[in-house]
Amino acid sequence: MQLDRLVQFHKTLADPTRIRILSLLAQGPLHGQALAGKLGLTPSTITHHVQKLREVGLVFERRNKNTLYLHLDAKALQQKSQAITKWVNTFDKKERGELEQNRWEVIRNFFTADGKLTQLPAKHKKKLIVLEYLIKDLKVGVKYPENELNEYIKKFHDDYATIRGELIINHFMYRENGIYELNPPDMWKSF
Repeated sequence: MQLDRLVQFHKTLADPTRIRILSLLAQGPLHGQALAGKLGLTPSTITHHVQKLREVGLVFERRNKNTLYLHLDAKALQQKSQAITKWVNTFDKKERGELEQNRWEVIRNFFTADGKLTQLPAKHKKKLIVLEYLIKDLKVGVKYPENELNEYIKKFHDDYATIRGELIINHFMYRENGIYELNPPDMWKSF
């Protein structure tokens, strides 16, 4: 379902009278006069709301002799109601794919082929991506003495003190008495 059609569907349902009409039609077909009587509205008001519901494909008419009966298209209501979930999931997958592609692009731009960090990015978002990549081999729950952490960071960059400080500032790690511990990922600053 196209996004504009999905938006139009939800705009149409964003009216209490239309939801009441659908609720009554879910119990069975009714003609406009019957709907007007049950809802305490004028026939012209019912016609207006039914037209909006017809435009999004939720209501259809069938003639029985001289009377037009309105029917709820329950299948269309269910499909269109579920369409937003499908659309959001599709959009979310696409967005995650783009995010992952951007992350790898940042990593490629700031690391050499042999895994050395060329420099810390100036932009905060890119810096967070680089820092997260740097700690990929560290384990949550393991306590790292400062000299051991320094040696680990030196594998990537010689300025271990700056990087160590950035890991603390951005909540990737916790420091107490010269012992460093990786924080759980939900505590890390997010980009």
